[in-house]
Amino acid sequence: MTLSELRRPSAGVLAVAGVVLCAVIWGTTWYAITWQLGTVDEVASLTWRFGLAALIILVGCALTGRSLTLTKGQHLAALGQGAFVFAISYTFTYAAEGHVTSAIVAVVFASLAFLNLVLFRVVVRQTASREAWIGATLGIVGVAVLSGGEAMRAGFDARALTGIGLAVLAVMSSAVGNYYSWKGQQLGTAILPQTGWAMAYGTAMLVVHGLVTGAQFTIDLSPGYLISLAHLSILGSVVAFLVYFAVARARGYALASYISALTPPIAMLVSVLFEDARFGWTALVGLLLVLAGQALLIRAPKVV
Repeated sequence: MTLSELRRPSAGVLAVAGVVLCAVIWGTTWYAITWQLGTVDEVASLTWRFGLAALIILVGCALTGRSLTLTKGQHLAALGQGAFVFAISYTFTYAAEGHVTSAIVAVVFASLAFLNLVLFRVVVRQTASREAWIGATLGIVGVAVLSGGEAMRAGFDARALTGIGLAVLAVMSSAVGNYYSWKGQQLGTAILPQTGWAMAYGTAMLVVHGLVTGAQFTIDLSPGYLISLAHLSILGSVVAFLVYFAVARARGYALASYISALTPPIAMLVSVLFEDARFGWTALVGLLLVLAGQALLIRAPKVV
């Protein structure tokens, strides 16, 4: 083994670093979103977020000489990814948070890794190891335990059930969007142009949705709103999604989507630091289950 090989991080180390980075970023976006609620229509905030992110990626590609030209099939894959990941999923996510707390939405999203395993098994007949299935299941159980107290306080009345239903639609949409991302990968689309076009298509759909529903495309120029918009667009969308799709292509969508199980503990830590929240021993148990599931997914052979 050469010195350069010793210094070069392994694929597993890079995958772990990518998962942790995304979890930290997306774990803070829950708090950043609260800075936008109640001042601007949700569809408008999503439009500004993904519109700015798409602009950054596409302009960055143009300035660095990367081709933005896609074939018809690659555009269709980007269109599907944009529709299901950036437009539909986030619209349902914001709507769900209007009915239940973000912790309950996080519980539902912890099933994303498991849904990816099921979807890719059914649609493209790809198989995963037993470690992957167990790891994905531990993620669901861990986040459920971690957020169980808050879920019980919600009471599961009609409003809560509506919110949970919307969250289920959001996570199902994300799983379908991951399939279209994988489809673009199979067609040879590079990560940067595919993600940029997908965000652009998602933004266009959000604009149409806003016009049809009568949303007001205003913007709040207060420092809090602009700071949250920058955080959500640059870190939460450009950086995190590019890293997410890079990890997904390298190690599979099940491992990458396990970020949805790691995000709630980070969000809870942010809540403790900035919102004076307090959590009991169940949070520790849930966190340990989540980390155990993460370890199994990392050790498992590459899956979709």
